[in-house]
Amino acid sequence: MSLKRPACLGGAVWAVALLVVSSASGFGAELKNIKKLLRPEIAASRAKVSVAFKDLETGDTLYIKERGMFHAASTMKVAVMIEVFRQAAAGTVDLDERLAVRTVFKSIVDGRPFSLEMKDDSDQEIYDLVGRDLSVRELVERMITRSSNAAANMLIDLVQAGNVTATLKRLGIRRMVVLRGVEDNAAYKKGLNNRTSALDLMRLMEAIATGRAGSASDCREMMAILGRQTFRDGIPAGLPEGLPVGNKTGSLAGLDHDAAIIFPPGRKPCVLVILTRGWKAGEQGTQLIARLSGLIVRAALPSS
Repeated sequence: MSLKRPACLGGAVWAVALLVVSSASGFGAELKNIKKLLRPEIAASRAKVSVAFKDLETGDTLYIKERGMFHAASTMKVAVMIEVFRQAAAGTVDLDERLAVRTVFKSIVDGRPFSLEMKDDSDQEIYDLVGRDLSVRELVERMITRSSNAAANMLIDLVQAGNVTATLKRLGIRRMVVLRGVEDNAAYKKGLNNRTSALDLMRLMEAIATGRAGSASDCREMMAILGRQTFRDGIPAGLPEGLPVGNKTGSLAGLDHDAAIIFPPGRKPCVLVILTRGWKAGEQGTQLIARLSGLIVRAALPSS
């Protein structure tokens, strides 16, 4: 595995990270050292940060304020994907069914229509497809890899938010909640938001990585979709060059999240979730996420 230092990781911090990697006989024994590296980074950022990491090969974990609740932003789209595949397996959804692309939806508060705006959506190309048909499978792809809000809202209407949350509970994920689609401002004003903790989001990604989120083939397909993610400036940016990873980001004003399944060769994956809110002016939350992920993963995975 290459250990080329990414530009986002400072030289001094990188040197300490390499020292931990080279001296550690096991990640579990180094938890205190890792947290000593992470805490100054978090403190300097002035952000609220939650971290949940699990090595599925060794069972080692690292948690920092992992139960703190955050607005889920677009990370909730992973839960929607799982529910789409669950209903497809049950025969109530056809992944090849074609749906007309639309950008007008109903608020969960009063049923009044609201419209998505292209400028607020990272998948702006889908707005050129309004009125044309895309398959459910294509909508899932765009919802995850491009974080399409329009695709997400169409799929939530299809499978229903209550079913998404019910499936989360069946997977043992108790506090993560999906109430609605994206940009429902009436609901936002009433505090009716999708929410998660780092721990719950880690357990969700773990369910995919371990094949508990659906059939083995469905979980492999979901991991492949995550692996085609186009937004890579968070967790993936801090990882050793060439290390395979599938991830889903989420962002709002003053908030950045990333959740990832990391695939070291020849062993079981690792799952890492970093949630951030309120970082200092002038810093992108994704830069902080990349620095923290680099410290954690390089300590957890000795160079080969």
